[in-house]
Amino acid sequence: MYLQITPAGLKSWLFRYERNGRERWMGLGPFHTVGLQDARERARKARQQLLDGLDPLESRRSERAKSALEASKAVTFKAATIAYFDAHQAKWKNAKHRAQFLSTMREYVFPKLGKLNVADVDLGSVLGVLEPIWPIKTETASRVRGRIEAVLDWATVRKLRTGDNPARWKGHLQHVLPARAQLAKPAHHAALPYVEVPEFMAALRTRVGVAPRALEFAILTAARTGEVIGAHWEEIDFSTKTWIVPSIRMKAGREHRVPLSNRAIEILESTPKENRNPFIFIGPRNSGLSNMAMATVLRRMNRADVTVHGFRSTFRDWAAESTAFANHVVEMALAHTVGNKVEAAYRRGDLLEKRRKLLAEWERYCKELRINEVASVHRLRPSG
Repeated sequence: MYLQITPAGLKSWLFRYERNGRERWMGLGPFHTVGLQDARERARKARQQLLDGLDPLESRRSERAKSALEASKAVTFKAATIAYFDAHQAKWKNAKHRAQFLSTMREYVFPKLGKLNVADVDLGSVLGVLEPIWPIKTETASRVRGRIEAVLDWATVRKLRTGDNPARWKGHLQHVLPARAQLAKPAHHAALPYVEVPEFMAALRTRVGVAPRALEFAILTAARTGEVIGAHWEEIDFSTKTWIVPSIRMKAGREHRVPLSNRAIEILESTPKENRNPFIFIGPRNSGLSNMAMATVLRRMNRADVTVHGFRSTFRDWAAESTAFANHVVEMALAHTVGNKVEAAYRRGDLLEKRRKLLAEWERYCKELRINEVASVHRLRPSG
């Protein structure tokens, strides 16, 4: 061991050794920081490594590289969440659901886990987020749990953490948190009784505007909100009276052909087009209607007791109780996935013509307004 003094007067400790016949010099630290005893201890450890067949310089370089690698893996949970979100945006077909992912993380998760290294998130950390909201916001808490689990799984695959996922429900959190069914019953979309549909539709037809026509179109086609407000003109085939909804807007991720009744075609033909605007039902910002536009129509009609999505249930109840159409035809009209895998494998067609007859019957029913109901419809008409 040597004390090196440079021409500039800088002092540092050096350890000289030979390895495979080659002379090597290893720095042990500056004199003003490392004292004599510490320098001797460092030299002793270097000799021990040589005795064990290791090169002290190569071992130190390896340790520094390992430390640098570990430091590069020190990703916060917030950074991991944003990276996961950026990589998976396309899987959310609904813009509202895509926005909800980050908004719930910002509100409930980031304040407690955001600055924590994603590798250090454990059961206690996850429960610290979930336990305060699980009893009072069970549905939201359940979605938050699933989102935390997804981010941690992504981080594990990316080698940013190891071990079990502390946000896993099955066989894990299910033994710590009460099941959702024990806390709150699932809330179904409020639906209008189908016997009230003709009166409601008569009142709806009296209302002027894009949103009322979009709502009427949604009811007549038994379509989901996102499918209607995102509809483009290029999806409509007027020659065959068919609306082809692309897979990206379908819940099941498969293209869906919708037969259009006469009234549905009338709505489309009376809807003005705008140059270079692909949307059928145009909102105030020259894009598709907002997610709440049709719900607003219901509120203005004093029907806040029902939901837009609930009209799909109304259609389902009407078809089951008032028609002889087979269940699988109705389910296909609603674009529901066939539950039985064997049945799904053998049914290659989409029963378009049978569904065309079904929706034609639905349109006829929607127009069946009895004479003694006309007065009540007038009471529902907008003033002025």
